[in-house]
Amino acid sequence: MNQEAVSRVIKVNGLSCHYLEWGDPGAPPVLLLHGLRSYAATWQQTAQALAGDHRLIAPDFRGRGDSSWDPQRRYYAEYYVRDMKQLIHQVVRPPLTVVGHSLGGTVGYLLAAQCPELVRALVIEDIGPGSSAGGRGAERIRREMRATPSGFDSLDSVRDYWRKLRPGISEDALASRVDNTVQLVGDGRYAWKLDMEGIAEARLNPDPAVVVDLWPAVDALRCPTLVLRGERSDFLSSDVCRQMAERQPLIRWDEIPAAAHYAHDDNPGAFQARLTQFLAEVRA
Repeated sequence: MNQEAVSRVIKVNGLSCHYLEWGDPGAPPVLLLHGLRSYAATWQQTAQALAGDHRLIAPDFRGRGDSSWDPQRRYYAEYYVRDMKQLIHQVVRPPLTVVGHSLGGTVGYLLAAQCPELVRALVIEDIGPGSSAGGRGAERIRREMRATPSGFDSLDSVRDYWRKLRPGISEDALASRVDNTVQLVGDGRYAWKLDMEGIAEARLNPDPAVVVDLWPAVDALRCPTLVLRGERSDFLSSDVCRQMAERQPLIRWDEIPAAAHYAHDDNPGAFQARLTQFLAEVRA
């Protein structure tokens, strides 16, 4: 059983896809999908907590971490889903459990709906139908993306940036952000390690053709699904959680106390406990 991450790279859809892996290769597989401005290592605490009983695989989406940037800036849900389908077929023997935060949750909904043979169970962290299109959280993210700096003069500036965006961020989560989202460049400045300009361009694209309606995916789910909302989230409302559970009997939902949109960072103990309980129920 491996509680330290192993780093691997494969090719998916013509791009290098980096992923981290924890746990016994023969254990039940769990795919961990990060959010819009995140990276594979955001799942380190969660993966280490689960590594005794599971094989954890956390990819860097295209344009993040150590995966390739997309020269065509195709940072849209359909392309992430295509990438994950190829990763699953190369790396795991399905079916598997998918855990997705925010953007990763969107990918999880779509993957489970489109390929029910691949997904045994689904865990969604703080996203649902309409979350990305409207509401305070969606507008906050658009505002933050428009104001994103091109780089930083120091690591202290990087820390200040993330702390301003997430005032309640823990020291561990902040250190992870600093370590995984910027890199030192030739002029002594710190540049983004993720394709922030391309990701922002895609996120701010008003074309309705690229906006994903998650209700059809919710309706199409064929696996047990747990939706975890941060109690203080401005992104996913309790009303939407109730609507999903009423509309789709395979969905149950719960709130992570003392947590906002990044529940796995804000209250890792409660998040891991609820996730572990659900995975045990699925295995049983």
